[in-house]
Amino acid sequence: MTLKKYIPNTITSLNALCGTVGVVFALQGRPDLAFILMLAAAVFDFCDGLAARLLGAYSPMGKELDSLSDMVSFGVLPSVMLIGTMQLHQVDSWTEVIPVFLAVMSALRLAKFNVDERQTSDFLGVATPTSAIICGSLCYFVTVCPGTVLSSWVATEWFLPVVAVVLGLLLVSEIPMFGMKIAKGHKLLDAKRMVFLCLIVAAILFVAIAGYNWSLAVLLVFCAYILENLVLSLFRR
Repeated sequence: MTLKKYIPNTITSLNALCGTVGVVFALQGRPDLAFILMLAAAVFDFCDGLAARLLGAYSPMGKELDSLSDMVSFGVLPSVMLIGTMQLHQVDSWTEVIPVFLAVMSALRLAKFNVDERQTSDFLGVATPTSAIICGSLCYFVTVCPGTVLSSWVATEWFLPVVAVVLGLLLVSEIPMFGMKIAKGHKLLDAKRMVFLCLIVAAILFVAIAGYNWSLAVLLVFCAYILENLVLSLFRR
């Protein structure tokens, strides 16, 4: 029994740790720190699969641990951040419970992904890290930049709940979403990925020139990814 068998699961456990501590910070009214931990969880989520491939250390336990960790970091954490951000903006309404819907849909999405053999290099429906990072970057941005238009939207009783519902439905949808992992035999940069790279550059330039916080670039990039896939889906039909 070699030590390398435990490396991927250790990395996955760090994903769960970041997500759990992120929830604590979100409950304490610190969505800024919670988002940083969410990004760290996303890095560990990427690295555990990479480590498993490089070391040949796949295991059924690793697969289950990965889903459980993702549920904490990309299901529970963004929901708590949305609710906490509404409370920070003094939104006193029953609608602040609606973001819980996102956590439930994240659980369904992860369960569906585990049993759906069609999703290898590409996805059907939005992946949980994508949904979570959109929520996290939005909460971070309105926290560190309170005087923006987005902040005024967040202060309403319906904006963040609608975001949670829309993302929740996209999680369990059948809309094709291209992944960033390149399947064997596919081109490294096809047309859709080239377009996405251009959108990334455009978002970064816009935020840099306008002088906004970096989190807005993250938000724009991931929103652009979803919009591009929605447009591609319409053209396919």
